[in-house]
Amino acid sequence: MESPAPKFLWRPSESAIPQANITRFASFFRETFLSDLGPDYESLHAASISHAGDFWKAIWKFCEVEGDMGEAAFSPGTRVFNGKWFPDARLNFAEELLHAERMTDPMFADSVAIVGISESGERTLLTRKQLFDKVCHVATFLKSQGVGHGDRVVAVMPNNTEAVIGLLATAAIGAIWSSCSPDFGEDAICDRFGQIEPVVMLTAAECIYNGKTIRPIGKVHQILSRLPTVKTLLVVGGSGLNVAYSNNTASVKPFVTQYHWSDACEHPLDVLAFERFSFDQPLCVVYSSGTTGVPKCIVHGAGGTLLQHKKEHMLHCDLKSGDTLFYYTTTGWMMWNWLVSGLASQATIVLFDGSPFAQGSETLWKIAEAESITHFGASPRYYTTLQKDGYEPSKNVSVHALRCVLSTGSPLLPETFDWIYQAIGSSICVSSISGGTDILSCFVLGNPTLPVVRGQIQCKGLGMDVHVFNDQGTSVLDEPGELVCTSAFPSMPVGFWNDPNNEKYSAAYFERFDGVWCHGDWAQQSANGGFQIFGRSDATLNPSGVRIGTAEIYQQVEVFPEITECLATVLRSDGDEQIVLFVKMQSGQTLTRELKSSIRLRLKERCSPRHVPRHIAAAPDLPRTISGKISEIAVRSAISGKDLGNAGALANPECLSFFANWKAEQSSSN
Repeated sequence: MESPAPKFLWRPSESAIPQANITRFASFFRETFLSDLGPDYESLHAASISHAGDFWKAIWKFCEVEGDMGEAAFSPGTRVFNGKWFPDARLNFAEELLHAERMTDPMFADSVAIVGISESGERTLLTRKQLFDKVCHVATFLKSQGVGHGDRVVAVMPNNTEAVIGLLATAAIGAIWSSCSPDFGEDAICDRFGQIEPVVMLTAAECIYNGKTIRPIGKVHQILSRLPTVKTLLVVGGSGLNVAYSNNTASVKPFVTQYHWSDACEHPLDVLAFERFSFDQPLCVVYSSGTTGVPKCIVHGAGGTLLQHKKEHMLHCDLKSGDTLFYYTTTGWMMWNWLVSGLASQATIVLFDGSPFAQGSETLWKIAEAESITHFGASPRYYTTLQKDGYEPSKNVSVHALRCVLSTGSPLLPETFDWIYQAIGSSICVSSISGGTDILSCFVLGNPTLPVVRGQIQCKGLGMDVHVFNDQGTSVLDEPGELVCTSAFPSMPVGFWNDPNNEKYSAAYFERFDGVWCHGDWAQQSANGGFQIFGRSDATLNPSGVRIGTAEIYQQVEVFPEITECLATVLRSDGDEQIVLFVKMQSGQTLTRELKSSIRLRLKERCSPRHVPRHIAAAPDLPRTISGKISEIAVRSAISGKDLGNAGALANPECLSFFANWKAEQSSSN
């Protein structure tokens, strides 16, 4: 489809552009590596691809990575995914985030590293020296439990300071971290952790969400019986919990030794030398959604994660020393890893554990005011909920420190762009970003020196050779297609767990277009360099042979105030696909015949007759993955009578019965 004329919502001031980190980096890159570098972002991005080795060396130096870079930036492999970035480099991820060499500087050591805030309002503050000390103690404790290089430490933890300490302590000794949030069910946790055979588990005794107490410790006994490799259980909070948990497995020792968090934090401290590991040293394991089978275990390396996050934070978000970064996330979402990495840029990170509406719409904005947050992030669903509730942060709190509003997890609707500028502030850079768990970072994202266009992500990420391909594998503009990356980049996964020949890895990303990373997003690049994401490729609709991204429908339907959110899928009939739209209504609202007609008319006029659904029905709930994303695939399976494969990957699998019954009712009425 042809892109409409861009509507500019924000432009950076002329005085701000020279002060932006990305502008200073361009000058550094020009002076150090590429004297003929052009003056604009398009030139900088092109150079980051054509001179990739020099570009990533420049990122290393400009962002002041403390490790040893080595000579070579990249050593090609037989396939695009098995080349080696910085093959001679040595670094330690925890050392980089803690800035260990600066602990002798009192001003730096006493500055605030983390602010943790619970739903009840309890505030925990850690200075950089306090964080450093706790990480050293817990790392020494892990070593005392026999944890070594490459061992796995897993966590069932809320988004709190202890989880961050656990990650950094694990990375400090070269072990591998993996986490789930406390709302994950027993099967979902075991489906993930069971594959990677952890030796230590960290869990919270209890936490609070939306006023309700959740006790992860209560399911630990059952979980440990299914994880026979775990030998040590470390419990945060609670009291009277010092009991042994039986593994009930004859092939291993019958008991797991349990410790309290205080035991680890007060463990006698050896001198912790931050051993530096290879660039591709495994840092963490994250997971695919798992809705069509057991979740894939995606292994990410320390060096690629560090370089990508520092590039994205410092250049694309303009995060600077002394800034305050907040993202509403859980430990089960890759954005938690992204948030924690803000420490590497000497920012203060703010963690929130609880419901974002625990005290109403203002919950997170009171925190933004109190902590002088400069970079605020959440999902599009959060912003649209505020929009429909009529809440305007700028009228209720002071957001004078705020420079950047971030959004990811699903496409940010054009109307929500409008709302952010009207309700939060007209002088902020709205950075819609998109990437994913697969790369633990972004393909397309924001830029403080470029204008914000309504409904568009601002630009390709530096060093990311991003295109939109049509079915023939040709790069296209102003035409929807597959989001791809045609060159290697440092944050590609180290591999999948238990995939020694990279067969699963290759099948996941490189089968659609040989040698090209195909991300699985249906997208469009505009001539002005902006991007739109229309949803997952495997969820696109295909009525009469025309592919339609679900986000194209959502952005028209979710403007109706009666509707909370919606889900579009297809029902095959007579060899064609009929679009089916399920809507979740606002409390007290009903789906009337008049509303259905208005929806159909808007889609016909704003999109095309092919976008008009054959069926529209109100659903009591819509299925979500555990990470909170709507699952069109689950509904498509339910109304097609197919087995989903792994309903345990959904946070609310019970809602699928509605869709199966809906299909049965349709069949009986025909």
